Amino acid sequence: MTTATTTRTADHVATLPRRTLDWRLRFAALSLIWGFSFLLIKVGTEGYAPFQVTLGRLVFGTAVLAAAMIVQRERLPRAARTWGHLTVAAFLLNALPFSLFAYAELTIPSTLAGICNATSPLWGMALSLVALSEDRPTRIRVAGLGLGFLGVLTVLGAWQGFTGVDATGTALALLASLSYPIGWIYVRRTLAGSRDSHLSLTGAQLLLATLQLAVVTPLFTSLPTRFPVVPLLAVAALGALGTGLAMLVQFSLVAEVGPTTAQMVTYFIPVIATAAGVAILGESLTWSTPVGAAIVLAGAALTQVRRA
Repeated sequence: MTTATTTRTADHVATLPRRTLDWRLRFAALSLIWGFSFLLIKVGTEGYAPFQVTLGRLVFGTAVLAAAMIVQRERLPRAARTWGHLTVAAFLLNALPFSLFAYAELTIPSTLAGICNATSPLWGMALSLVALSEDRPTRIRVAGLGLGFLGVLTVLGAWQGFTGVDATGTALALLASLSYPIGWIYVRRTLAGSRDSHLSLTGAQLLLATLQLAVVTPLFTSLPTRFPVVPLLAVAALGALGTGLAMLVQFSLVAEVGPTTAQMVTYFIPVIATAAGVAILGESLTWSTPVGAAIVLAGAALTQVRRA
């Protein structure tokens, strides 16, 4: 659920609001926000089409970042080249994965979607071996990659022939998780040297993603005849909290404790998503789900191990 700015240095984060809470509290809050995002997606799709949920999410998220930019007196990037690269980043890191998760949760539980999201570090490690020449494999990281995907097979019940699991929905959720590292690698190659601040770049990125969905949504959905309140509130919370506020919190964490520690939030998201889905939505839980999720997280952690 992270953005392009995670892969950049923290040189420009001084423009963010002053930190008022201990970083551990903000870390916990970010874990909760992103963990509950999958529940909010599920509730949102009960009243609105997936593209409408994604569009609403982006509108509310962009509004939060726009307010932050006004307070910080930040301006949008000016270079045409930057806008071009941000257009691609907006598609890979926001418009595409947000839409895929929304469509996936039409047929799979939010718990499974949250666990699929945890495979992003696994995809990222596999892709970085090909795309980033400076990111060399080690035995531990390769073992983590294999272990992680073994965990995915455990979650899906491979020994039972994947019975009881919607293949299309699961594939969409895994594709959404794959889209994030592709976007991160793209941004690392194209925008790493930008002089614009994190806030400016991400505000522009969300704005572009919103415009992309504003074009696509009317083509594939019709205007709702009614506006159910609970799903609408879920979409608003998903955008304002799970997208806009979460990005601001993430920036402050990266600035204070570094990207490696901040990225550890990824390992708490599926735990919270599973707990929320079971406790609030009443989704079923078999032994293979928590066991497989633990294996996925262990593998993802090993893929992040670097040489001293």
